[in-house]
Amino acid sequence: MIISPDISSRLAIDARSIDELQVLAKRNPDNALQKVAQQFEGLFMHMLLKSMREATPKDGLFDSQQTQFFTQMYDQQLAQHISKRGIGIADMMVKQLSRSHALGASISNEVNPTLPTTDPNKKLPIIPGMHPNDESQQLWPTLKSTPNISSIGTPNIANTRTESSSLSKQSELTNSKLSNQISSFIDRLLPHAKVATQSTGIPSQFILAQAALESGWGKHEIRRADNKPSYNLFGIKAGANWKGEVIETVTTEYINGAPQRIVEKFRAYNSYAEGFSDYAKLLSDNPRYAKVVKNTDAIAFANGLQQAGYATDPLYADKLIKIINNEAIQNRKFI
Repeated sequence: MIISPDISSRLAIDARSIDELQVLAKRNPDNALQKVAQQFEGLFMHMLLKSMREATPKDGLFDSQQTQFFTQMYDQQLAQHISKRGIGIADMMVKQLSRSHALGASISNEVNPTLPTTDPNKKLPIIPGMHPNDESQQLWPTLKSTPNISSIGTPNIANTRTESSSLSKQSELTNSKLSNQISSFIDRLLPHAKVATQSTGIPSQFILAQAALESGWGKHEIRRADNKPSYNLFGIKAGANWKGEVIETVTTEYINGAPQRIVEKFRAYNSYAEGFSDYAKLLSDNPRYAKVVKNTDAIAFANGLQQAGYATDPLYADKLIKIINNEAIQNRKFI
């Protein structure tokens, strides 16, 4: 017994679905037509999602080739699941092709009930719904010849376009909000970064970029129990020699390359000026960072911090370089 494959439950990249469709087409052509139409609808949805992604700016803090790759895989699978429920395209194709197939079979039987015609001069009549120049009847049906097409699938397609437009507008609002947040972060902290530059020699844009990486542009700043800011934008931990205020919070540390959520103690300050001053003192006084503070090259600075053990994240340098190259920082004057 041949079981009809549930393609929608498979991975979108599973090539075995094609082989199963070929087997199904031989055993049960009508059912295979439904599955092929469903796959076509999934392809259409994937193209729609892909167009939406391409229209979205890709300069976010956590955007990378890896995230883009997994987003593409997610979109493929999402499109396949949406096609299972359907937006009307697959049903329209099945009705159109089934009708054309039935008419073609009827005409073939009228010419010869047992064998198809082999006379090369014998032209088959043009079947409604088929391309007028497709005498072999192998091309896709044209939408113009589809009866009552507006009642079959157009409303659902219109809804999809409306949802796409809504998602695009929402994305624009999100990007605008993020841009304003970044600008506000730079404006508010640039004076403190310049003071730290004077004592360390580290370019102000490097300092701001590291503060942005450690705090998510200030959005994920370490906070006290009463939700007041700790003014610790650099994720500086409180060791045994620290005599100031301490805040315990959950953080992600990479142990043997694997991320783990653990509770750590961090320093707390009374102002951002104090926090930047302590950051400058940490890098200036600690021998581990002696070579780092002398770097005015972004790549050398970021790699130097990671090699000196500032953070356990194996991608820390790459993330920092990406923020330093952010347009908001590159377009700002730090003199």
